[in-house]
Amino acid sequence: MTKLSVNINKVATLRNARGGNNPDVCKFALDCEAMGGEGITVHPRPDERHIRRSDVFALRPLLRTEFNIEGYPSHEFIELVLQVKPAQVTLVPDAPDQITSNHGWDTLTHQEFLAEVIGTFKEAGIRTSVFVDPVEEMVEYAAKAGADRVELYTEPYAAGYAADREKVVAPYVVAAKAAKRVGLGLNAGHDLSLENLAYFAEQVPHLDEVSIGHALICDALYLGLAETIRRYKECLAVKR
Repeated sequence: MTKLSVNINKVATLRNARGGNNPDVCKFALDCEAMGGEGITVHPRPDERHIRRSDVFALRPLLRTEFNIEGYPSHEFIELVLQVKPAQVTLVPDAPDQITSNHGWDTLTHQEFLAEVIGTFKEAGIRTSVFVDPVEEMVEYAAKAGADRVELYTEPYAAGYAADREKVVAPYVVAAKAAKRVGLGLNAGHDLSLENLAYFAEQVPHLDEVSIGHALICDALYLGLAETIRRYKECLAVKR
Protein backbone atom coordinates (compact mmCIF):
# COMPACT_ATOMS: atom_id res chain seq x y z
CA MET A 1 0.00 0.00 0.00
CA THR A 2 1.11 3.56 -0.65
CA LYS A 3 2.74 5.11 2.41
CA LEU A 4 1.54 8.34 3.99
CA SER A 5 4.29 10.76 5.02
CA VAL A 6 2.99 13.65 7.11
CA ASN A 7 4.58 17.01 6.41
CA ILE A 8 4.74 18.86 9.74
CA ASN A 9 5.87 22.28 8.50
CA LYS A 10 2.52 23.90 9.39
CA VAL A 11 2.83 22.69 12.97
CA ALA A 12 6.15 24.52 13.21
CA THR A 13 4.55 27.62 11.66
CA LEU A 14 1.94 27.65 14.42
CA ARG A 15 4.62 27.24 17.10
CA ASN A 16 6.79 29.99 15.66
CA ALA A 17 3.88 32.44 15.52
CA ARG A 18 3.76 32.59 19.31
CA GLY A 19 7.24 31.58 20.41
CA GLY A 20 7.95 28.89 22.97
CA ASN A 21 7.31 25.26 22.16
CA ASN A 22 3.56 24.93 21.77
CA PRO A 23 2.69 22.92 19.79
CA ASP A 24 5.68 20.65 20.33
CA VAL A 25 6.90 19.65 16.86
CA CYS A 26 8.67 16.50 18.05
CA LYS A 27 5.68 15.28 20.05
CA PHE A 28 3.38 15.97 17.11
CA ALA A 29 5.61 13.93 14.81
CA LEU A 30 5.67 11.02 17.25
CA ASP A 31 1.89 11.21 17.62
CA CYS A 32 1.56 11.04 13.82
CA GLU A 33 3.63 7.86 13.84
CA ALA A 34 1.62 6.36 16.70
CA MET A 35 -1.63 7.13 14.87
CA GLY A 36 -0.54 5.34 11.70
CA GLY A 37 1.59 7.77 9.72
CA GLU A 38 4.34 5.89 7.90
CA GLY A 39 6.74 8.78 7.52
CA ILE A 40 7.50 12.34 8.58
CA THR A 41 8.44 15.05 6.07
CA VAL A 42 10.06 18.40 6.82
CA HIS A 43 11.08 21.19 4.49
CA PRO A 44 13.56 23.48 6.27
CA ARG A 45 14.01 26.81 4.53
CA PRO A 46 16.90 29.26 4.91
CA ASP A 47 14.81 31.77 6.90
CA GLU A 48 13.54 29.04 9.26
CA ARG A 49 10.02 30.42 9.02
CA HIS A 50 8.63 27.02 9.97
CA ILE A 51 10.90 24.01 10.48
CA ARG A 52 14.23 24.99 12.01
CA ARG A 53 17.58 23.26 11.68
CA SER A 54 17.36 22.44 15.36
CA ASP A 55 14.03 20.66 14.73
CA VAL A 56 15.65 18.46 12.10
CA PHE A 57 18.40 17.38 14.49
CA ALA A 58 15.92 16.85 17.34
CA LEU A 59 13.59 14.71 15.24
CA ARG A 60 16.17 12.35 13.79
CA PRO A 61 16.86 10.14 16.85
CA LEU A 62 13.20 10.06 17.87
CA LEU A 63 11.48 8.92 14.69
CA ARG A 64 10.75 5.25 14.04
CA THR A 65 9.30 5.64 10.55
CA GLU A 66 10.92 7.11 7.43
CA PHE A 67 12.29 10.63 7.75
CA ASN A 68 12.12 12.67 4.55
CA ILE A 69 13.87 16.04 4.29
CA GLU A 70 12.88 18.29 1.38
CA GLY A 71 14.69 21.33 0.14
CA TYR A 72 16.77 23.14 -2.42
CA PRO A 73 20.27 21.60 -2.50
CA SER A 74 22.27 24.60 -1.38
CA HIS A 75 25.59 23.99 0.34
CA GLU A 76 23.95 24.49 3.74
CA PHE A 77 21.11 22.11 2.93
CA ILE A 78 23.47 19.41 1.67
CA GLU A 79 25.55 19.66 4.84
CA LEU A 80 22.44 19.42 7.00
CA VAL A 81 21.20 16.29 5.22
CA LEU A 82 24.62 14.63 5.37
CA GLN A 83 24.80 15.24 9.11
CA VAL A 84 21.28 14.01 9.82
CA LYS A 85 21.22 11.11 7.30
CA PRO A 86 17.46 10.69 6.84
CA ALA A 87 15.98 7.76 4.97
CA GLN A 88 15.17 10.06 2.05
CA VAL A 89 16.05 13.49 0.73
CA THR A 90 13.76 15.18 -1.80
CA LEU A 91 15.36 17.82 -4.02
CA VAL A 92 13.10 20.75 -4.91
CA PRO A 93 13.94 23.76 -7.14
CA ASP A 94 12.68 26.40 -4.70
CA ALA A 95 14.10 29.91 -4.44
CA PRO A 96 14.98 30.95 -0.85
CA ASP A 97 12.03 33.35 -0.57
CA GLN A 98 9.46 31.10 -2.22
CA ILE A 99 6.26 30.60 -0.19
CA THR A 100 5.80 27.02 -1.35
CA SER A 101 6.90 24.72 -4.16
CA ASN A 102 5.24 25.62 -7.46
CA HIS A 103 7.10 23.64 -10.14
CA GLY A 104 9.38 20.70 -10.66
CA TRP A 105 12.98 20.53 -11.83
CA ASP A 106 13.95 20.83 -15.45
CA THR A 107 16.03 17.68 -15.14
CA LEU A 108 17.50 18.05 -18.62
CA THR A 109 18.80 21.60 -18.12
CA HIS A 110 20.06 20.84 -14.60
CA GLN A 111 21.30 17.34 -15.37
CA GLU A 112 24.93 17.91 -14.37
CA PHE A 113 24.07 19.75 -11.16
CA LEU A 114 21.54 17.15 -10.07
CA ALA A 115 23.87 14.26 -10.88
CA GLU A 116 26.57 15.76 -8.65
CA VAL A 117 24.19 16.34 -5.73
CA ILE A 118 22.53 12.94 -6.06
CA GLY A 119 25.93 11.28 -6.18
CA THR A 120 26.89 12.95 -2.91
CA PHE A 121 23.77 11.68 -1.16
CA LYS A 122 24.00 8.21 -2.63
CA GLU A 123 27.56 7.87 -1.33
CA ALA A 124 26.12 8.58 2.11
CA GLY A 125 23.45 5.90 1.66
CA ILE A 126 20.55 8.35 1.47
CA ARG A 127 17.72 7.60 -0.95
CA THR A 128 17.25 10.59 -3.24
CA SER A 129 14.01 11.76 -4.84
CA VAL A 130 13.71 14.57 -7.40
CA PHE A 131 10.63 16.81 -7.51
CA VAL A 132 9.32 16.93 -11.10
CA ASP A 133 6.30 17.94 -13.10
CA PRO A 134 4.32 15.04 -14.60
CA VAL A 135 6.31 15.10 -17.83
CA GLU A 136 7.76 11.88 -19.20
CA GLU A 137 11.03 13.50 -20.31
CA MET A 138 11.62 15.05 -16.88
CA VAL A 139 11.18 11.64 -15.27
CA GLU A 140 13.60 10.03 -17.70
CA TYR A 141 16.31 12.63 -17.12
CA ALA A 142 15.89 12.31 -13.37
CA ALA A 143 16.79 8.66 -13.80
CA LYS A 144 19.79 9.59 -15.93
CA ALA A 145 20.96 11.90 -13.15
CA GLY A 146 20.99 8.90 -10.81
CA ALA A 147 17.86 9.52 -8.75
CA ASP A 148 16.23 6.69 -6.82
CA ARG A 149 12.75 8.17 -7.03
CA VAL A 150 10.79 11.09 -8.43
CA GLU A 151 8.10 13.03 -6.61
CA LEU A 152 5.35 14.21 -8.93
CA TYR A 153 4.18 17.78 -8.32
CA THR A 154 0.41 17.41 -7.92
CA GLU A 155 -0.88 20.98 -7.61
CA PRO A 156 -2.10 21.05 -11.25
CA TYR A 157 -4.01 17.83 -10.58
CA ALA A 158 -5.60 19.27 -7.44
CA ALA A 159 -6.49 22.54 -9.16
CA GLY A 160 -8.25 20.81 -12.05
CA TYR A 161 -9.78 17.91 -10.15
CA ALA A 162 -13.29 19.32 -9.76
CA ALA A 163 -13.59 20.35 -13.42
CA ASP A 164 -12.25 17.21 -15.12
CA ARG A 165 -10.44 14.69 -12.98
CA GLU A 166 -9.88 12.22 -15.80
CA LYS A 167 -8.13 14.83 -17.90
CA VAL A 168 -5.89 16.16 -15.14
CA VAL A 169 -4.81 12.76 -13.84
CA ALA A 170 -3.80 11.48 -17.30
CA PRO A 171 -0.27 13.05 -17.34
CA TYR A 172 0.43 11.50 -13.95
CA VAL A 173 -0.45 8.05 -15.19
CA VAL A 174 1.97 8.50 -18.10
CA ALA A 175 4.70 9.82 -15.80
CA ALA A 176 4.18 6.96 -13.35
CA LYS A 177 4.55 4.38 -16.09
CA ALA A 178 7.69 6.15 -17.30
CA ALA A 179 9.14 6.03 -13.78
CA LYS A 180 8.50 2.31 -13.59
CA ARG A 181 10.06 1.77 -17.02
CA VAL A 182 13.31 3.53 -16.08
CA GLY A 183 13.54 1.92 -12.66
CA LEU A 184 12.50 4.80 -10.41
CA GLY A 185 10.34 4.69 -7.31
CA LEU A 186 7.37 7.05 -7.28
CA ASN A 187 6.25 9.66 -4.76
CA ALA A 188 3.71 12.46 -5.09
CA GLY A 189 2.77 15.59 -3.23
CA HIS A 190 1.35 19.11 -3.12
CA ASP A 191 -2.31 19.97 -2.50
CA LEU A 192 -3.42 16.36 -2.22
CA SER A 193 -6.45 16.20 0.08
CA LEU A 194 -9.32 14.04 1.29
CA GLU A 195 -11.27 15.29 -1.71
CA ASN A 196 -8.85 14.20 -4.43
CA LEU A 197 -6.45 11.65 -2.95
CA ALA A 198 -8.43 8.43 -3.36
CA TYR A 199 -8.95 8.97 -7.09
CA PHE A 200 -5.28 9.82 -7.58
CA ALA A 201 -4.17 6.70 -5.72
CA GLU A 202 -6.65 4.59 -7.67
CA GLN A 203 -5.56 5.86 -11.08
CA VAL A 204 -1.79 6.33 -10.72
CA PRO A 205 0.13 3.04 -10.71
CA HIS A 206 3.30 2.15 -8.78
CA LEU A 207 2.77 4.90 -6.16
CA ASP A 208 5.17 4.35 -3.25
CA GLU A 209 4.49 7.39 -1.07
CA VAL A 210 2.53 10.62 -0.79
CA SER A 211 3.67 13.57 1.31
CA ILE A 212 0.81 15.68 2.67
CA GLY A 213 0.96 18.60 5.06
CA HIS A 214 -1.25 21.67 4.60
CA ALA A 215 -4.55 19.90 3.86
CA LEU A 216 -3.96 17.23 6.49
CA ILE A 217 -3.26 19.77 9.24
CA CYS A 218 -6.32 21.80 8.22
CA ASP A 219 -8.51 18.69 8.35
CA ALA A 220 -7.10 17.78 11.76
CA LEU A 221 -8.44 21.05 13.18
CA TYR A 222 -11.96 19.75 12.60
CA LEU A 223 -11.59 15.97 12.67
CA GLY A 224 -8.77 15.46 15.14
CA LEU A 225 -5.37 14.11 14.19
CA ALA A 226 -6.05 10.39 14.63
CA GLU A 227 -9.25 10.45 12.58
CA THR A 228 -7.59 12.58 9.89
CA ILE A 229 -4.67 10.19 9.47
CA ARG A 230 -7.10 7.27 9.39
CA ARG A 231 -9.09 8.88 6.59
CA TYR A 232 -6.01 9.69 4.53
CA LYS A 233 -4.76 6.13 4.86
CA GLU A 234 -8.21 4.90 3.86
CA CYS A 235 -7.89 6.94 0.65
CA LEU A 236 -4.60 5.20 -0.07
CA ALA A 237 -6.04 1.73 0.50
CA VAL A 238 -8.09 1.82 -2.70
CA LYS A 239 -7.91 -1.11 -5.08
CA ARG A 240 -6.11 -0.45 -8.35
